Amino acid sequence: MGNAPIGIFDSGLGGLTVARSVIDKLPRESIVYLGDTRHTPYGDKSLEDVRSLTLRALDELVDRGIKMLVIACNTASAAALPQARDRYDIPVVEVVQPAARRAGALTRNGHVGVLATAATVRSGAYKRAFSAFPGVSLTQQACPQFVPFVERGETTGGRILQIAREYLAPVQAAHVDTVILGCTHYPLLTGVLSYVLGEGVNLVSSSEASADEVYHVLTNREMLRTELDAPSYEFYATGQSESFEPLARRFLGPVVSHVKHLEVRE
Repeated sequence: MGNAPIGIFDSGLGGLTVARSVIDKLPRESIVYLGDTRHTPYGDKSLEDVRSLTLRALDELVDRGIKMLVIACNTASAAALPQARDRYDIPVVEVVQPAARRAGALTRNGHVGVLATAATVRSGAYKRAFSAFPGVSLTQQACPQFVPFVERGETTGGRILQIAREYLAPVQAAHVDTVILGCTHYPLLTGVLSYVLGEGVNLVSSSEASADEVYHVLTNREMLRTELDAPSYEFYATGQSESFEPLARRFLGPVVSHVKHLEVRE
């Protein structure tokens, strides 16, 4: 089991930021990545629909003999985490709790912002996560236009800068000193977000926080890969793999040799 790959799931390519962090922290681990590009974005769907889509995709990953599941999508984590942990007999790591713990430890003035999809905000997942930090005031902002920009590879420029200023205005008005990037697409917008928020605001990447969680779980359970040969990296997309592949290679480099199409069972 320890030499089996880690399975990473996302609604599209945003979870590649999690894959990047996992590869950096655990370079000997093999990875199987699945992006549900046929149904992206998840952020404007009902939680019931997201739960159904997520569990069907996770079934496909588990069938490939993985040793751990990483739900690298905040919306999918909010919708399907309890069901996934009941459904599978392997560790399931998500992105909400790790990011909340990191932000709760970082904030100096007790004001934390969360940028997320509309579905993640509606789910209340971050409010529940911050119940462990009763002194923290939480300001959540849905950012529905961010994901389409990232999926197109448009992460800089005047249009995204203007949209970021509009989304971030209420967060800045709340005097936050720490902001969670509550969607794994959003770290790809770190440049514009840092520019608008300024140097005094900490940015917490749910991708990096979840990769730390992966490291801790595999280490504590003695599930680290022991084989000495090079790890393998497999990438699948439920939609057109041809459009996904160049973007995946842009974010991950040569580890993305090929993206295969995967038809998820209905």
